[in-house]
Amino acid sequence: MNIYFDTEFTGLHKDTTLISIGLITDTEDIFYAEFNDYDKTQCDDWIQQNVINNLYGETKIKQLNETEVNTYVYGNKQQISKELKIWLEQFKGEHIQFVSDVCHYDFVLLIDLFGTAFDLPKYISPYCHDINQDIASYLCIDDIDAFNLNREEFLMDSDYSINCNKKHNSLFDACVIKEIYKLVY
Repeated sequence: MNIYFDTEFTGLHKDTTLISIGLITDTEDIFYAEFNDYDKTQCDDWIQQNVINNLYGETKIKQLNETEVNTYVYGNKQQISKELKIWLEQFKGEHIQFVSDVCHYDFVLLIDLFGTAFDLPKYISPYCHDINQDIASYLCIDDIDAFNLNREEFLMDSDYSINCNKKHNSLFDACVIKEIYKLVY
């Protein structure tokens, strides 16, 4: 089974910290978390306007947990790590493949929630499938052109719709990744 995911974090540098993580499965199971312990001093104006302003916030996450079957978490890295591991347990009988988009930072940050790649459960692949390469192959373009392609426009041109909202929110981006994967496969 594939789990499509995205993260939002405080910048493209080695000491970045997670702001949020969104995951959605082939069967529409959702895990979404917002971190309250990210390094706010690392957030530039773009991150503030495009990421922080699109977070749900602690109050909304509590409301979502009361009304939906999905998992929404607001807390620190340790709390979110624990809840993510619990959520993933439901897929223990499956072979899990994570899928993301230009996933170099995302997958490292996801693995960090487990400790190291050696700490991933055995049913989870230690390799992340990257849809940027799929887009390049699907459109017969190079990886750089695929990287620069607007993902939402690509889907609109293909008559796919996205069920999530809030662009630049990790859950929205995970939904986009899922739809692109379905399109190219």
